[in-house]
Parts: sequence; structure tokens; C-alpha cells
Amino acid sequence: MLHQITISGSQSLAFWPILIAMINAHPEVTGRSEGGEKAVIRVGITEGDICATDNRALQAAMDYVAGLGGGTVQIAPGTYPMRNALTLRDHVRVVGVPGETVLAICDTAQSPLAKDGDCNQREISLADPAGFRVGDGVAVSDTRYGGGFCVTTATLTGLRDANVFAISRPLYLDYCVSKCATARLVFPGVRGDQITHAAIEGLTIEGNRENSSWLDGCRGGGIYLFECNDVVIRNCVVRGYNGDGVSFQVSSDVIVEDCRVEGNAGCGLHPGSGSQRPIVRHNHSVGNDGEGMFVCWRVQHGLFEANELRANERDGISIGHKDSDNVFRNNAILENKGAGITFRQEDEPMGAHRNLFEDNRILDNAGAGPHKAVVLITGNHKDLVFRNNAIGNTKPGGPAQTGIFLGKDAAGLQSDGNQFMHIQKQVKSER
Repeated sequence: MLHQITISGSQSLAFWPILIAMINAHPEVTGRSEGGEKAVIRVGITEGDICATDNRALQAAMDYVAGLGGGTVQIAPGTYPMRNALTLRDHVRVVGVPGETVLAICDTAQSPLAKDGDCNQREISLADPAGFRVGDGVAVSDTRYGGGFCVTTATLTGLRDANVFAISRPLYLDYCVSKCATARLVFPGVRGDQITHAAIEGLTIEGNRENSSWLDGCRGGGIYLFECNDVVIRNCVVRGYNGDGVSFQVSSDVIVEDCRVEGNAGCGLHPGSGSQRPIVRHNHSVGNDGEGMFVCWRVQHGLFEANELRANERDGISIGHKDSDNVFRNNAILENKGAGITFRQEDEPMGAHRNLFEDNRILDNAGAGPHKAVVLITGNHKDLVFRNNAIGNTKPGGPAQTGIFLGKDAAGLQSDGNQFMHIQKQVKSER
């Protein structure tokens, strides 16, 4: 049986038309560009302008095109073993053949540090350097600084002694032998650091999660961006990465579309850390060990549209800390083992305010909290709008019991035209 309920809240919806107008004016939407001829370099295993057998030749092509002022690197079908990320450059588009151009992450090597790695030091000393070589991508951590932005990621740039490697950037913190300081051969498949106007298209990242080390979404992902602007990720696949599928942090005007992220050890999609105006659409996030989409801190003015978030081990969507003024529409949020959507616990200044959820299918999720809620709103979140969504179970006796659960601090919910399907309680509030 289908039910409808309206709970009115007072807020202005004026920002949503403005947001949509901004999105429609984006050059990647309209097809506008500055024009002019750009270099095109073809890379292949047996033929092309550059013959490539691993990440080093791919990177050489990327750097060459960047040196010409930008253009396109075309990567032919084949499997390319990776000991470091393919690192993006400004104004360069890298294009593979969908389903056929594969970047394959190598097995992890790991070594304790032989000496403390000091903050701002540009070298590391390894107790067992046998599995490492110049050019490798590494992560340095210890038990005190073991995750998030506390981990240093870098490239081994030179061999100063039998077990001493120079690194491409200074260590962020002190990594102490007494705290089990370790270096690991681990890296994203593709990464961008402070890159502008770039694109990644038609690549498959084989993550090798059974034989690679964990790297969380603050410092890695199958595809990973940090402090980037105007980057497009299109028609890519990330499969079996030991971390998040696609993660972009502190980045603005990123477009992720027509991608598939599946079977990754972390979240499928991870926009976060102050990323502004993201467009995430027409993607499939399926069977990941974390959330289908983890909207991290301060993600604002984004459009999340027509994505499939299915059968993930946690929530379909998790949203919280200052993640305000976003639009989620026409998404299929199905069969996840947590809630369909969770608003995380936050105080009012840090709440996720004025988010619009419209025309989504939020069905057959296990539900979260004591009331098995499809949509779980904990914390102090204001002026949320849920409009014309299908919420609940497709059949009687499904796992979810409550359509929308409102914690005592949530206020101003507007629920219009939603269809509540085969659940015991449409909306339950602690207020």
C-alpha cells in the first residue's frame, strides 16, 4: 500500500534554482571551450607515439603533453602494471578505451622505518628496502598517525644509501619507530594534486585489494583528487581497490559521471573536505564495504543525480558536517545494509542544512537505528526537503520499519508527495 504525508517547514528554496543555473552554465555541460589545437599523444603496449609497459611510460606521456601546454593522452587497450599513481597535469585529458584500458595496482610491499621520520624531513630510512624502488608511490604512518590527513603520501625520488630513499614531499608529521612507523607501497590508481582543467575518461582501475594495503579516502582512492579545480572523471571503473572507489577532497567544480565503482574496501564515492559545487551523476556504486556515497565535511552546492547506490555494506548515502545546500534527485538508493540515507550526529553550527531530496527511490534498505529507519536524521539539521520520493520496501515484510526518523534536534523538515511503501510508520519524531 502507498502512503503520502506532508510535514511543512519554513525556509526559502531560492538557492536551488540558482544552483541549477550554475550547473547548466558549466563548460562541461554546455560544451564550451577555449578552442585551439592541442597535442594528442597515443600510448600503447606495442604501438603508439610512446610504447608503455607500466606507469612510468604513461606518466612520461602525461608530462610531455603538459609541457606542450596541454592536450590529450590516449591510452590503448591493455593492462598496465602500476607501482605509482598516474598523476594528472594541468590542461591534460587522459582517455582510455572503456573496459579495455586497465591500470592494475601492484602488490603491496611494507617495511618498518629504521629511523624516526621527522616532520618536514625529505627522506625515509627503511629496515627492509627490498620491495621498494625509485619511482614507487608510498604511504608513511605510525600507530599515532595512522589515518586521515595524518598519513604522508609521496614518491620515492632517489636512493641516498642502501636503505635511505629521498621522497617527493616533506613528511607531514613525526613518525616514530617507537610507534611502529611504517612505509608501504600503496597509492591511488590515478591522482591529482592541485590540478586544474583536467579530465580522466574510459579507464579501469583494478585495485588488487586482496594483495594491497589499505589507504583511506583522505589520502587515496582508486581515483583521487586533492585541492583540484575543474576536473572531470567520466566513464571510468574502479574495482576492488583497498580503500574508496573515487575520492575528491578540498576540490571545486569536480564532475564525476557515468562511472562504476564496485567491490571496493571503503566507500564507493567520497566527495569531501570542503569540496564545492560537485556534480555527481549517472554513476553506479555497488557492493562496496562502506557507504555507497559518503558526503564528508563541508560539501556544499552540489548536484547528485541519477546515481545507483546499491547493496553496499553500510548506508546508501551518509551526510553530515556542514554539508549544506545540495540537491539529490532521481537516485536509486537500494538494498543497502544500513539506512538508505543517514544524517550524521552534528550540533547546529555544523549541521547539514537546506538539502533537497527529490524523486529518489529509497527502497529495500535494511534501515538504521532502533526504529529501522530508511531515512535517519540524527543531530541538528535544519530545513531539509524530501519531495516525491519512494521510501520503504517493495514488498510487505521488508527490513525497514520507519520511513523517516527525526531526532529531537532536527527541525523544519518539509515532506511533500512522498510514497511510503510497506512500512509500519511513515514519519517518527523524537520532538
